[in-house]
Amino acid sequence: MAKKKILLLSDDLRMSSGVGTMSKEFVMGTIHHYDWVQLGGAIKHPDNGKIINMNEAAVNTTGVTDASLTIYPTDGYGSQEVVREVMRRENPDAILHYTDPRFWGWLYEMEHEIRQNIPIFYYNIWDDWPAPHYNEFFCECSDLIMNISKQTVAIVKEVAKQKPRTDWDCTYLPHGVSNVYFKPISPFDGEQTMLTEMRRQLNIDSKVEFIVFYNNRNIRRKNPGDVVLAFKTFCDMLSKEQANKCALIMHTQPRDENGTDLPVVASRLASECKIYFSAKKIDPVKLNCLYNMADVTINMASNEGFGLGTCESLMAGTPIVVNVTGGLQDQCGFKLNDKLLTANDYDEIHSLHDDRKWKDNPDLTWGEWVNPIWPSNRSLAGSIPTPYIWDDRCRFDDAADAIKKWYDMGKDKRDECGMKGYEFVMSTDSMMSATAMSQNFIDQMDTTFDKWKPRKRYSIYKA
Repeated sequence: MAKKKILLLSDDLRMSSGVGTMSKEFVMGTIHHYDWVQLGGAIKHPDNGKIINMNEAAVNTTGVTDASLTIYPTDGYGSQEVVREVMRRENPDAILHYTDPRFWGWLYEMEHEIRQNIPIFYYNIWDDWPAPHYNEFFCECSDLIMNISKQTVAIVKEVAKQKPRTDWDCTYLPHGVSNVYFKPISPFDGEQTMLTEMRRQLNIDSKVEFIVFYNNRNIRRKNPGDVVLAFKTFCDMLSKEQANKCALIMHTQPRDENGTDLPVVASRLASECKIYFSAKKIDPVKLNCLYNMADVTINMASNEGFGLGTCESLMAGTPIVVNVTGGLQDQCGFKLNDKLLTANDYDEIHSLHDDRKWKDNPDLTWGEWVNPIWPSNRSLAGSIPTPYIWDDRCRFDDAADAIKKWYDMGKDKRDECGMKGYEFVMSTDSMMSATAMSQNFIDQMDTTFDKWKPRKRYSIYKA
């Protein structure tokens, strides 16, 4: 039987963005089952207008001898004319859209012509409540919505209540991290020499024994400045001798017009602290070294669809500190009355970000691999494309307390907790391995293929 062909609309999978990285992961993980075509976006794509045959690269990466992958690079997010041309050339069996829907309105405006012939699948990365009823149109135009977090499933269900449907699927499908690239490095592993080399390249003081790691973009919602303040506050809790053995590594652009001038923040507000910047793009093997060098990885983002960096950290066996928001909740392994929360549970819970309800709730527990920090303030943010969304901000001193807990625990116990995190993300309970993600894509899309019926064609009314 011939493989079905999927047209993917997302960031070019050759890019290092979170969307690009995950696009590559699930395309390569399912290329034995599907043929793939991608309309690969970038702000100013250097290959705009070209057609890139990626078959050989896909075969070399996966070992699948009949792997088929073609990329049509495009500036920005493409257009109706571009996607029509790609569809004419490639004749796909479905469209899979993956990224923020607000910038792809043109796609959903043509759903009446697309869904007469093929279904539209949407991989939804929406962050937070209140229910975005302004996204109702995107839901209504999709045959399958696969959601990045358990909270996001509940959000979509709430939006869809106004126009109940029986002909679509709304499912849970978290990101999956490769355990080939991201894995614990033992003291006897040959890759230990790479750890030493990474320390040398970053000029990390040989006296440093405790490392906090930040791997996120330097943009406002990621709150990198608060991470600096959290680390400084943590260091202030220690003696001078102890603080001199602690370091913060920030794998990000130190300066960004959409974020913070981090070198200035570090020099003016945390001048006595050891803060190192890793600004160059690195391959997954070297990134895995940074996770293994670290004692804890931190994410204080006020909105986060999933939080790829902390999941990679857990896959490397390094524990985490995360803000209780969006998909970061799923990485915490929250249990209510000793039962792991499911997507269906979030229909009632909505979110765990309300510290007044959940922070000190004795019925709520979480995995040993995480110290969660609850938002102390939820403010309503918004813009023209996003009229409203919660901004879940946590306090930097609460984050400092969470770091201190890991510090006080000692290395042996941290390593033990980190390995429990590794076991969690590899488990069938979390479904956060790359293998699980790819199989989920196949199962969920094939289920929709089996029952999908073309949208009815319009006919001219005759009196």
